[in-house]
Amino acid sequence: MPQLAFANTFWQSYDVLAKPVKAGVRKAMEKFQLLTIAELHADKGLHLESVNNARDPRMRTIRVTDFWRGVVLAPDDGSDTFLLLNVVPHDDAYTWAAKRIYTVNTATRALEVRNVVAIEQLTPALEKAAAEAPTLLFARHSNTVLRDLGIDDQVLRAVRTVTDRAQLDAFGTLLPEDQFEVLQYLAEGFSPDEVYGDVVAERRPADATPEPSESLAAAIANTKSRITLVTRPDELAEILDKPFAAWRVFLHPSQRRVAYRVSYNGPAQVTGGPGTGKTVVALHRVKHLLSRTPDSRVLLTTYTNALAAALRENLALLLNDEEQLARVEVTTVNAFANRAVRALAGRVPTPIGDVDERQIWRRVCRRLTLPWTEQFLAQEFRHVILAHGVQSREDYRAASRRGRGSALGPRQRDRVWDAVEMFQKEVSAAGTSTHLQICARAAQLLDGADRTIHGYDHVVVDEAQDLHPAQWRVLRAAVAPGPDDLFITGDPHQRIYDSRVSLGALGISVTGRSSRLRVNYRSTEEILAWSTGVLVGARIEGLGGDGDDTLAGYRSLLHGKRPHSAGYPTSQAEVAALVERVGEWLRQGVAANEIAVCARFNLTLNAVRDALADAEIPSALVRDQPGADIDGVRLATMHAMKGLEFRCVAMVGVTARAVPFAKEITPAEVDQLQHDNDLLRERCLMFVASTRAREALSVSWSGTPSPFLPFVSDTASSPQR
Repeated sequence: MPQLAFANTFWQSYDVLAKPVKAGVRKAMEKFQLLTIAELHADKGLHLESVNNARDPRMRTIRVTDFWRGVVLAPDDGSDTFLLLNVVPHDDAYTWAAKRIYTVNTATRALEVRNVVAIEQLTPALEKAAAEAPTLLFARHSNTVLRDLGIDDQVLRAVRTVTDRAQLDAFGTLLPEDQFEVLQYLAEGFSPDEVYGDVVAERRPADATPEPSESLAAAIANTKSRITLVTRPDELAEILDKPFAAWRVFLHPSQRRVAYRVSYNGPAQVTGGPGTGKTVVALHRVKHLLSRTPDSRVLLTTYTNALAAALRENLALLLNDEEQLARVEVTTVNAFANRAVRALAGRVPTPIGDVDERQIWRRVCRRLTLPWTEQFLAQEFRHVILAHGVQSREDYRAASRRGRGSALGPRQRDRVWDAVEMFQKEVSAAGTSTHLQICARAAQLLDGADRTIHGYDHVVVDEAQDLHPAQWRVLRAAVAPGPDDLFITGDPHQRIYDSRVSLGALGISVTGRSSRLRVNYRSTEEILAWSTGVLVGARIEGLGGDGDDTLAGYRSLLHGKRPHSAGYPTSQAEVAALVERVGEWLRQGVAANEIAVCARFNLTLNAVRDALADAEIPSALVRDQPGADIDGVRLATMHAMKGLEFRCVAMVGVTARAVPFAKEITPAEVDQLQHDNDLLRERCLMFVASTRAREALSVSWSGTPSPFLPFVSDTASSPQR
């Protein structure tokens, strides 16, 4: 019986197909599984046909519908594994197949594709231009070095014409995948040894033969990062039903090295930009830890309830094992702290939110006639008192106020402490508490508790950049220090809540156990370039507070259209244009629940919801946690977009009044450092929202656009782009 495998190029084409065509694909693949090799070649309904003038003689097409064809790579070595490459209209299928050739990378042993015709056509002209160029991008690397990294002769000839990174990126869609990634690493300044370790060694199978195998089946087996192999009869429907669900728990070889390392001798940290698969790595780490011993318990935690729900759903998809799932607690840090206080102290104060907390600080300011605002006091309480675990006036007098931009002398600190005591008495008398106060109490109780009853063997933390020191103390106390105690993933560029931390100061040292992921598997390079433009010039403090973080080497292997941006004279005109754009995406075959509209404020979303309803386009609020079976365009605030992803995203109302939002910005005259941090947090918020898009991003505003928008003037509304 023939065996079927799917290339990543297939998934990219399959996801955008209309439902009748998808049904044709399913029917054709089911028929494929039922045929013998002889029946398949005898044309039993699938019309397996050779491609005239194909550069790769193994190219075939099969019938999907009257108008659509599947492009297949057929074995010519006696094996029975067929690779489905693409699904395209009939005439385009033959053109696409004729130009491409599949080869085995000499270094990684993986199967990779190139547009051989385009490379042959472009190289001679580029060689002429390169002869006159003052510098060449890869001049410092010898042919021997490049060949050792898997660059073959045809690509090597083309590489010697590349003058800069922009030209390399333009070449990217034509070049073999592994070879292009090697070249991108080198162009970023990584050494050949680093590239060999991060790309070649990670992708090359441990049992690789001295020479690349000519077997298509062997090459497919070596290309798990880009090829899905159907291994059992009932797996086909499961894969076709949930292509992106499968992707969410898929591991690239560089990620697998981190997730399935046998053991870390202490806390381990994984960082990387949006879409690099940090959450996927965290989920696989949970799976690995559960598989090591039959009774190990894991706490998997994150910042918000919505993110915890997503983790729970994806973990169930990955494990598919009730016994293992029962040994994992998936929750937010605040919820875990609340439960710990209830279990160990018998009673938990009622948590209050930021608005109620600010009102109490406002009353305290009035009663004590203090010279500071309630905002300043709330931040001092959060960033100094609770961050350092300050328990007394004496402790506060000696506490470090690093990161605070206004100096306080001894008398001023005493007045602040008077305010803190009054605040604490008021919330205590009301039977309430802030979430961070509950976390501080939980850490104290857990630190002296029997961990065999209340603790875990391992703690896995996702979205770590948003956690406050008080929350980190809870997690540190939840598990005994030792090998594999804490596994931490996060991205400081996505820090959208006001938390800064030094992990080392909290007894969580990740020295020698840190990894960085650099390849974005979600968004196109065009969306990524637009999004990173939001952060240009910003200084981002690292996850542990021990230095700056950078997006150097961060890139996408996917390409698509440039993001669309436009300004409008009124908000009504902007919303009308948005409805038309959503309608256009729907007409292109994008499912409504794969489209998101986000804004800074719920008020804007209400106007969008009404306009969509008038156009008979269903919608659903993300805060209501609609399931995948609920039809409708997803509506969310920018904050609620955290941890989500969609094929198409529209950001609306991106004005100078909304982002940055003045009420969230500390005045510079009150605290310059906090002012700068607040502005950076607003930049990060826009960065997070824009990087939720996989294929299409649209950004709009009315009146004056946000000054954070890349490539847009901050003084006037910009024309459509």
